[in-house]
Amino acid sequence: MKVIAATSNPGKLREIVRILSPLGFEVIDPPDVLKVEETGSSFLENALIKAKAYFDRFGMPTVADDSGLEVEALRGYPGVYSSRFYSIDFGGQEEVRGSKDEANVRKLLRLLKGVDNRRARFVAWVVLYTGDSGVFGYGECRGTIAEEPRGSGGFGYDPVFVPEGYTRTMAEIPPEEKDRISHRGAALRNLVRAVQRISDR
Repeated sequence: MKVIAATSNPGKLREIVRILSPLGFEVIDPPDVLKVEETGSSFLENALIKAKAYFDRFGMPTVADDSGLEVEALRGYPGVYSSRFYSIDFGGQEEVRGSKDEANVRKLLRLLKGVDNRRARFVAWVVLYTGDSGVFGYGECRGTIAEEPRGSGGFGYDPVFVPEGYTRTMAEIPPEEKDRISHRGAALRNLVRAVQRISDR
């Protein structure tokens, strides 16, 4: 199946291509980046909003995800605000020095300074939207927040997220290994299983 990826994030696009291509999907990079207002109150709502917007614009089956980090000691924040946490007035806003990813990480570590409970999880919902229906997949990856960033791979909060059973951060884990354990990898594989179940009916 040929699908368009509803994302402007090059890191997400690389992961979607790596995971879906071996499973029989040809993933197309959108010719234009759409600015989609993510007004949903959940990851699933935001994923569907993006999928519908890209389908309406380009007229082909669309894969969209919305994902983020939920930190236990912060009552589930950053959550749906993960990509713009630096600007949310939760314990103060963070000045952007460098990239927005770096600002998000600095704010997270500032809020967790001296906090013993560093449990967290990455969550992802993925939608395949075809115009008249949507198929969904969910995935999560549990772990803890490191005291400081480590590693140069990945993106977002990867440099401070240590998956369960690991001592390395996501940013220190090779891409293929990350795909096997990540929230987005699990969500995309569950999406493919759902599509296959529908096709087999």
